[in-house]
Amino acid sequence: MQTFLGIIISLFVIYLLNAIKILREYERGVIFRLGRVLAKPKGPGLIFVFPPIDRMVRVSLRIIVMDIPPQDVITKDNVSVKVNAVVYFRVMEPQKAIIEVQDYIFATSQLAQTTLRSVLGKVELDDLLSEREKLNSQLQEIIDKHSDPWGIKIQLVEMKHVDLPENMVRAIARQAEAEREKRAKIIHADGEFQAAGQLTRAADIISVNPQALQLRFLGTLTEIATEKNSTIVFPLPIEMFKAFFKETK
Repeated sequence: MQTFLGIIISLFVIYLLNAIKILREYERGVIFRLGRVLAKPKGPGLIFVFPPIDRMVRVSLRIIVMDIPPQDVITKDNVSVKVNAVVYFRVMEPQKAIIEVQDYIFATSQLAQTTLRSVLGKVELDDLLSEREKLNSQLQEIIDKHSDPWGIKIQLVEMKHVDLPENMVRAIARQAEAEREKRAKIIHADGEFQAAGQLTRAADIISVNPQALQLRFLGTLTEIATEKNSTIVFPLPIEMFKAFFKETK
C-alpha cells in the first residue's frame, strides 16, 4: 500500500513539474482550457499549464524583421521591374494573433507581397525611384490597416532594391546625361546674359564719360605689354590732343 501511495505521489510530483512553464520577458502564453481561450495571456515568469486540460501557445512580442522576396511589378507606364522590401512588425495582441489567423507570420508576408505589387503598379517608374519615402509610408499604412484585426502592428516598411531592365538602365543614363547638358547650357546662357547686361551698362557709362574709354584703352595696353615682349604700334586717339589745340588758339 505504501509503495502504491509512493508511486502516486511521485507521478503527481512529475505532473506538477511538467505543468510548470517559464515565459521570458518578451513572451506571452495564450492558454486554451478545454478548447476555450482564457481571458488574458499569461506571462512573463512562472505559470502553470495543466495538460491535457490546458494547451499553451507561445507568442513573441519582439519586433519581427521579415524580408519580402523580389516581386515582379509592372508600373503605370508599363515598365517591368523587380522590387524587394523589408517589413518590421510586432504582435500587440497575442490572442488575436493566434485566434484570428492560422499563421500570422505567413499571413503578414503574403499581405505585404500583394500590397507591394498593388501599390507600386499604380505609380510611374520616375515616382518609384524618386519618391520612396512616400511609397514606404503608403505601404506601411495599407498593410497595418489590414493586419490590425490580427493584433499585428506594422512598424516600418522599406523598399530595399529596384531591379531595372538593362534597356531601362541605359535609357535612364542617357536621360541623366541629357539633363546635365541641359543644365550646363542654361547656366552658360545665363552667364552670357549677365555678361551682356554688364557690357551694356559699361557702354552706357563710357558714352557719358569719354575719359573712362581712355582709361580702359591704357589698361588694355598695359596688359598687352605685360603678356608679350614685342613692339606694338597703335594710333593715339585725337581726344588726347584737344587740350593742345585749345592752347594754340
